[in-house]
Amino acid sequence: MISFSGAMQPGPVTATVITMGTRNRYAGALLAVGHGIIEFPLMVLIILGMGNLFKSEKAQITIGLAGGVFLLMMATQMIVGLKKTGDSKEKPVRDKPVLAGIILSAGNPYFLIWWATVGLALATTARDFGVWAFALFALVHWSVDLIWLQILSWTSFKGTTLLGPRRQRIALLVCALAVLCFGALFVGAATTKLLRLL
Repeated sequence: MISFSGAMQPGPVTATVITMGTRNRYAGALLAVGHGIIEFPLMVLIILGMGNLFKSEKAQITIGLAGGVFLLMMATQMIVGLKKTGDSKEKPVRDKPVLAGIILSAGNPYFLIWWATVGLALATTARDFGVWAFALFALVHWSVDLIWLQILSWTSFKGTTLLGPRRQRIALLVCALAVLCFGALFVGAATTKLLRLL
């Protein structure tokens, strides 16, 4: 249930999956693969004692700036791409959902802080029951992301035929603006921390 509450939390991943899902019904699953490429090693590092690293100011500043800039670039690309939206047929995928999953996960300071706090408590509790319990926890946790993100992309893909071109552009514009806001939030928070250190 804790994993579902984290997966269903609206954020840049949600907005990106909805946008990519309009062109690729499997964008959610592919983005979850990219997310897992970061998340599985991160779980192992955290139970080995590296959780405090992600709580450090310098790490948060670096991650926040990098992730924020990526989100701002992505939002700009999404807004520019709105002119090309309207064909509801699935096109050859120009987006790279696996890469987006990797960058959105590695560049999200809140995701890393969650793992250094709540995630750490869950992972260490699972580890206390043995290696197999920890492996099961890791698989179930990632499966929740996989299921939820695939539901979002499938719904988004099917929605393109129901909404029509005009409503689809409005929905994509809302997602692009959400990604833009998250990017600005990440950069703003990281800049504030950086100025405090100087």
